[in-house]
Amino acid sequence: MSILDHSTARPNTSDLLSTTLGFNLSCSPEDEFLRIPFAVLYSLLFLFGLVGNLLALWVFLFLHARRNSVRVFLINVALADLVLVFCLPFRVVYHSLGNRWPLGSRMCKIVGNLFYMNMYISITLLGLISLDRYLKVQGGPGERGRCGRRWFRGSRWSVVSCGALWALSVSAVVPMIATAEGNEEPGKCFQYKQRTGARGKAYFNLFLVGVFWLVFGVLLVSYGRIACRLLKASRDRPDLPNAMRYARTARKSFVVLLLFTVCFVPYHSFRGVYVRSQLYDVPCADRRFADRTNEIALIFSALNSCLDPVMYFLLSGSVRKAAVGTASRMFCPGPDGTATTGSSTTEFHRTTGSQASTYALATPRGSAGIISTLNSPPKVQP
Repeated sequence: MSILDHSTARPNTSDLLSTTLGFNLSCSPEDEFLRIPFAVLYSLLFLFGLVGNLLALWVFLFLHARRNSVRVFLINVALADLVLVFCLPFRVVYHSLGNRWPLGSRMCKIVGNLFYMNMYISITLLGLISLDRYLKVQGGPGERGRCGRRWFRGSRWSVVSCGALWALSVSAVVPMIATAEGNEEPGKCFQYKQRTGARGKAYFNLFLVGVFWLVFGVLLVSYGRIACRLLKASRDRPDLPNAMRYARTARKSFVVLLLFTVCFVPYHSFRGVYVRSQLYDVPCADRRFADRTNEIALIFSALNSCLDPVMYFLLSGSVRKAAVGTASRMFCPGPDGTATTGSSTTEFHRTTGSQASTYALATPRGSAGIISTLNSPPKVQP
């Protein structure tokens, strides 16, 4: 046997690893030039997401006095966003070190699975909020005696729903952390993986894509129906108190849909293509394209953790009033130690009675208060 034959017959380490992991190590889908932009973007998302969600959670727990279903949902959204935000520094470290992971495969699984778990918990909770608003708007005065309607009007169903969602999510994530997939690379995390030998995880990812589109459909129907009813009321009954605000409130409801669409639709629109590239043998260029597009779209999904607190304060009059009032007392105390109120806070203090029903649909009693006003006969002014 010649030297050439002998060297050809002996597989090298790269060939052995390629056979074990199920793909060619010479094809690395990761883009080196994206490392620094990813590290910077995830750092910014961490800072803004941490501050925004801590502030929102503080308002919900200590300042927001209304105890109802939407408050329960928003507290859980803020908690889910906070857990997701705490996963972002690990991505910053990974990209800053040249796409190297120094913390071991088990820690990589914990961080990665917690990130996706809380992303889908947040998505599902936003869908439940829209469903809660829709059910309360649909229930007119004559239906309030029904047992089912009373149950949905209280906060019990939100507590049960959130508890079941967290329990189901944890029970699904723990086996993924505990079991090995067989395609781990030493020193790597968050990287593109072939799943020809781990098809169960790929099919589970496709299931989550289906859950997202289901929730997206619920949001479209719920907020669309609510907005149409408010717009119709502003046109048909201009004599109602603050009738002009109903149209503005209806338009604000589409802010939720816009944020949801911008953050999550790009990622889930491409997710099927990405999973297919993991399941089948595709050219290296296609793998690189799938990985690059998936990582960029994932940035938009993580951006939602920063935009959720903005949504709370833009759309919820009661939350905004509590936060602005507290900030005024802290930073602009009056001569007697009380807050000095500007034009915005003065407007909140002037808001009483039927004006409170003009808050946006994300408020605890926003849409329900508006519809109760719409269902009542107009008052004759003396």
